[in-house]
Amino acid sequence: MRDWQDLYQEVILEHNRNPQNFGVLSTPDRVARGYNANCGDDICLFLKLSGDDIEEIKFSGEGCAIARASASLLTLAVEKMSKSQAQQKAEEMLALLTGKKAESDSAPCLRSQLPLLGVRKFPMRIKCATLPWHALLEALAG
Repeated sequence: MRDWQDLYQEVILEHNRNPQNFGVLSTPDRVARGYNANCGDDICLFLKLSGDDIEEIKFSGEGCAIARASASLLTLAVEKMSKSQAQQKAEEMLALLTGKKAESDSAPCLRSQLPLLGVRKFPMRIKCATLPWHALLEALAG
């Protein structure tokens, strides 16, 4: 079986090299920027809403591999969700990433984001992984 760190590195590197939903929406309904002055991560989320649902989501910006991978995984996780479901997912991911919630307590719908939890072994990098999720909460708040 693969070592947890190998999976973590593989997922992070793949989403950094080939980020999903990378780009700018021409007419977004919501936009939020996450910026970390300490390391220079600068991620912008663009949401297109259809009623209460996230019809489309993209991100742009510059950042380290962890920030870009986290943003890529985020877009895959919340597209087509309702705003309230996406908010709940973001809050749960933030609790998991910061260690306020145990991995064993995670909902099955978060399984595809679990490789991000490897960042908890590197406390200085947690902000990189949480940045896009905080931006999502800001975008959902309007």
